[in-house]
Amino acid sequence: KQKKRHMGDTKHFCPVSLKEHFVLHPGLQEHAAKYKEKIYYFSTSEYRDKFLKNPEEYVAYNEPIQAPPLRVCLLGTHGAGKTTCARQIADKLGIFHIQFEEYLQELILPKTRKKVGPQFDEEHEEDDNKIPILSEELEDFSQTKTETEKSKQEEVLTDEEEAIKANLMDSKELPPEVLDNIVLDWWKKEPFRSTGFILDGFPRTVDEARYLSERGLCPDVAVYIQVEDSDILDRLFPPRLKKWKDKRHKKKEYKKKLKDLKAKIRV
Repeated sequence: KQKKRHMGDTKHFCPVSLKEHFVLHPGLQEHAAKYKEKIYYFSTSEYRDKFLKNPEEYVAYNEPIQAPPLRVCLLGTHGAGKTTCARQIADKLGIFHIQFEEYLQELILPKTRKKVGPQFDEEHEEDDNKIPILSEELEDFSQTKTETEKSKQEEVLTDEEEAIKANLMDSKELPPEVLDNIVLDWWKKEPFRSTGFILDGFPRTVDEARYLSERGLCPDVAVYIQVEDSDILDRLFPPRLKKWKDKRHKKKEYKKKLKDLKAKIRV
């Protein structure tokens, strides 16, 4: 009890980490310093020296030091309801909602011009195959085919964009240097730095969790949503079945239109 009365405003947390990075980083006894009869603990010796050079910048005066904004990692298997829960939590707490895979899609969408990944492949294949069939059967549409193919050509992707695309297509690990350009901003740049966020769907692997640890990007809370397989099946199967039925219906309509066009040309 005697020791607690003489601890600094941030207790056993490093005041420099809190002030400069909005992170509650536990201090170490070997990096302790005394200021105005109070003991402060620091995460590194460099932060201790920084504090001693200008201690008034890191201590409280009229108002208590504010806790850092909340940073949450929300994890769970596909279909567990992460995004739905994350949106509700973000609205209630007034923090940002970041859907990781959707964010990756947005980074390369200006060049790919369509979302990539196994769940989007069938749609793109069906759309891409329509015009070639028409052009083979009906030469009058050859000009339309050429213009459409030009519009669908992808621009050249950078190495970072190629890595993001490979991750979305084949779940290949994102290199640390690519993650640095994406993840660091949420902890260290505004407006995320001072507002807080709920990160939906990251980290997804042991390597990504290790990356956060190595960079000192520790969430305040990590929540894993555990759902029974039967519940996920009941949730995901009906909309996928409807999507499949809609595709079949469109395909039948397309074949009928193609047959009608052929009949008109023969006449």
